[in-house]
Amino acid sequence: MKRFILASSIAALMWGCAEKTATETDVQDEPEITSQTDAEPAIPSNRDKTAYFGDLHIHTKNSFDAYIFNVRNTPDDVYRFAKGETIRHPAGYDISIWGDPLDFVAATDHGAYMGILPAMHDPDNPLSKLEIAKGMFGTDPELVTAAFGKMGGSVRSGEPYDEIYDRGIIDATWQNNIATADKHYEPGKLTTFSAYEYTAVTQGKQTDNSFIGGNLHRNVIFRGTAPDRLFATLDSVNPEDLWDWMDVQRAAGNDSMAIPHNSNVSDGEMFDLTTFDGGSLTAEYAAQRIKNEPIVEMTQVKGTSETHPALSPNDEWADFEIYELLLSSTVKSKINGSYVRETLARGLAVEADTGVNPYKFGMIGASDSHVAGGAFNENDYWSKVGILDATPEARGSIPPGGKKSWEGVEPDDPAKYWFSAWGASGLAGVWAEENTREAIFDAMRRKETYATSGPRIQVRMFGGYGYDAAMLSDGDLVSKAYAGGVAMGGSLASSETAPSFIVWAARDPRSAPLDRMQMVKVWQEGGQPKEMLYDISCSDGGSPDPATHRCPGNGASVDLADCSISRDKGAPELKTLWTDPDFDKDKSASYYVRVLENPTCRWSTWDALKENAPRNPDLKPTLQERAYTSPIWYDAE
Repeated sequence: MKRFILASSIAALMWGCAEKTATETDVQDEPEITSQTDAEPAIPSNRDKTAYFGDLHIHTKNSFDAYIFNVRNTPDDVYRFAKGETIRHPAGYDISIWGDPLDFVAATDHGAYMGILPAMHDPDNPLSKLEIAKGMFGTDPELVTAAFGKMGGSVRSGEPYDEIYDRGIIDATWQNNIATADKHYEPGKLTTFSAYEYTAVTQGKQTDNSFIGGNLHRNVIFRGTAPDRLFATLDSVNPEDLWDWMDVQRAAGNDSMAIPHNSNVSDGEMFDLTTFDGGSLTAEYAAQRIKNEPIVEMTQVKGTSETHPALSPNDEWADFEIYELLLSSTVKSKINGSYVRETLARGLAVEADTGVNPYKFGMIGASDSHVAGGAFNENDYWSKVGILDATPEARGSIPPGGKKSWEGVEPDDPAKYWFSAWGASGLAGVWAEENTREAIFDAMRRKETYATSGPRIQVRMFGGYGYDAAMLSDGDLVSKAYAGGVAMGGSLASSETAPSFIVWAARDPRSAPLDRMQMVKVWQEGGQPKEMLYDISCSDGGSPDPATHRCPGNGASVDLADCSISRDKGAPELKTLWTDPDFDKDKSASYYVRVLENPTCRWSTWDALKENAPRNPDLKPTLQERAYTSPIWYDAE
C-alpha cells in the first residue's frame, strides 16, 4: 500500500515516512522485520515508528438510525471501502475512499438494538409482524424522522421496547461483526478491530420520549479478542457502568478502550467536573476514566471539538467547523465542559485536587459515517446519514427546486440547522512500529496519536530538556528525540529550565501546502483555565513576530470561480525546535500542536460549483484543513 512521499529524502530518513508499495518496506537505514513463519509474509516494522491512518467510527445497516435512513451497507462493506473498493451509497451512486486505502478501521454500530431494525424489516422474522414495525421503514423524510425519534428515545432513556429487545439477535449480530473484522484483518496491510458504539445521551432534561439531548457517546475498541456479549445503553445509560464492565472484561483478557466523541454537543457534560450522578470527582474516578478513555475523538462530520470562539477569543482560527446543536434539535449545547482545549486545563485542576488527571487524553479524528465509508475530501462529499443528506440540495449548499438565486429562499430545517453545518472530517493518525492490532492499539493507549480534519497530514512532536537545534539536521533525529525526551502523549517531570519541543509536519500531497505550525499551551491560574497560542514555524521564509507570536500571512488564496488554489505559496514540510518563552516551573501545563494548511474550498462551495448553482451565502466558502497532535504535559511538583 502506498505511503506518502515526503519533501526530501532527508525527511524520509528522519521521520520514517516514505513511499512504499505492498512489496516494499519503509525507507530506513535497516528496517526491522518482525519474526514470521516461512508461510507468512513479513510485516514491515520500524523502531522509530510509521504514521498510519484510519477511521474508528463507522456505521452500517446494523445501526438503528442507519437502517432507518435506508442504509443497507454491511460491516463487510466497511472493510471493502477501507481497502479502496467501491461501494454503493443508499441514494444509488458509487462512493470510494479519497486517496490511498486506510491502514486501520473498525465498524462501530450502535450496541443498542444492534441488528434489530433489519430483523424487523424481514418479512420472515416475527418482529416484522409487530405493531411497532409498521411505519418504521420508507423513504418519506417525515416518516424516517419520526421512526428515528421513536427508536432514539428508547436508546436515550435506556428503556427498551420489550417486544423488539431480542437479545439473541443483538448477540448474534455482534458476534458476526467480530467475525467480519477478523476475516478482513491483514497484519501489515489492514488492521481491523472489533468495536461498537455505546450511545449514551444526557438524561433528565427532556420530558418527551425523543433522542434530543447532549451527546455522551463512546466507541468501544477491542485490542484483540472481544466478549460474546456487548454492554450498551439498554444495559445502563451511565458511562461509569461501562467502565466497570470494561474493567471486568480486561481482567478476563478482553482489553479495550472507549473513545468519547462529539463532546462539542454534550451540553457541557462530556467533560464535567462531577460524576454522572452529580458526585465529586475522586482519585479513583479519575484513574478509572483515563485508563478506559485514554484518547478522544475531537473532529468528525458533526463538528470539531477542539475549542469554541467564546472560549478562545484570542485564537483567530478557533471558529473552525463549529457545530453546537444538541442531538436531533435546534437547541445549542452548553459550551463549558464540551471542548477539548478547556478540558485539558480542567484536568490539571482536578489533578491538583485529587492527584490524578482524568483528562490527560490524546486526540484522534474519525468520520462517523453512517453509509459504511467516510467522505474525507471536500471535493467529493456525501455527508453521513443516508438518503436524508445525499444531495447538495438536501444539504443546503444549493437553492432548492433548481432556483438560480438564494433571494427569498429559506432552506428546510435539517439543511439549515444540521446538514449544512457538518464537515468532511476526519481521520486518526497513529505512530506505531507496525500495522498490527497490537501495535496500533498500544500506540493509542500511550496516546501517540493525532487528529486531522481529512487530509493525511503527518505531524510529530517530541518534548525534552536536552534538545538543541543541531538535532534538526541529524539523520538519527527520531531515535535521539525518543531517547532524550517523550513523544506526544507523554509527560515531562518538573525542571528549573523550560522544556523544548521538536515539531515536524509534512503536507498531504493530494491537498494544499502547509501555512504554519502552532503550539497551544494550556494551564490553570487563579482557579481559571488559561491558554496561549504561539505560531512556531511559518511557511515561505516567514518568522513569528516576537510580540504577537504570529506568522505573517503567506498570501495564499482561493479562486472561488473554480476552487483553484495558490501553488506557489506554502510549504511541503515545516520543522522547528521551540522553547516556551513564558515557562513557569511552578505551573503544570499541557502543550499540543496544530498544523494549518493553506485555504481551500469548503465542500459546500464545491457542491455549488459542480452543480453550476449559486453557493449558499450563509456558509463559509473556504476553510483551512488542519491536524492536531496529542499533548505533552509538563508536571510541576
